[in-house]
Amino acid sequence: MFTGIIEELGTVESLDLLDGDAARLTIRGPKVTEDAAHGASIAVNGCCLTVVEYGGGVFTADVMRETLERTSLGGLQKGSPVNLERAVAAHERLGGHIVQGHVDGTGTIAGRTPGEHWEDVRIATSPEILKYVAEKGSIAIDGVSLTVTDVDDASGTFGVSLIPTTLELTVLGGNSVGDTVNLEVDVIAKYVERLLTAGNVKDSVVNDSIVKDSIVKDSIVKDNIVTDNGGVR
Repeated sequence: MFTGIIEELGTVESLDLLDGDAARLTIRGPKVTEDAAHGASIAVNGCCLTVVEYGGGVFTADVMRETLERTSLGGLQKGSPVNLERAVAAHERLGGHIVQGHVDGTGTIAGRTPGEHWEDVRIATSPEILKYVAEKGSIAIDGVSLTVTDVDDASGTFGVSLIPTTLELTVLGGNSVGDTVNLEVDVIAKYVERLLTAGNVKDSVVNDSIVKDSIVKDSIVKDNIVTDNGGVR
């Protein structure tokens, strides 16, 4: 599990295709490899990857075909910058929001509008993704935890605002209109949809916000996302 707080900008050393449509991705990231281990999880532009080799400030991970097809990782080249975050330790603060590293799909940067101390960015995505996006809700864009400023169903877009730190320390600062970004919606939205579509919740119950909050909490505790007392597993 991750928090969406990027630890460092890494650099792609190589992306080599393997037999069976998989690939081996090698990235330079001195900070995230300080305590690296075989089997450790590192999020690369929001995609949870498993370390298979490491050393000298570099780590290597295998990327499966589905990940290459459903995310932007297949388009990486030598020298490409990437957002890197190690899996969160149980004793650390959850500074962003719960990010699993399971990318739901991609979006396209539809516009960028500089402000006095920030930059407004619009992201276009499919209806299948947009239905989970809510104003003032959380979303991970290339692994960065951000707050949604607005949603426009008619245009199929949503907005986020980037502060100077985000622009400086993540790949989002260098992205241009038309670039593809990885999107992971808030996991709680997916749990709620599953509960409702599976027929486990009656309409009369759904109207009670207190009960809804309890349902969501019980679900994420059951799936070992958080503990009963609110701590992170």
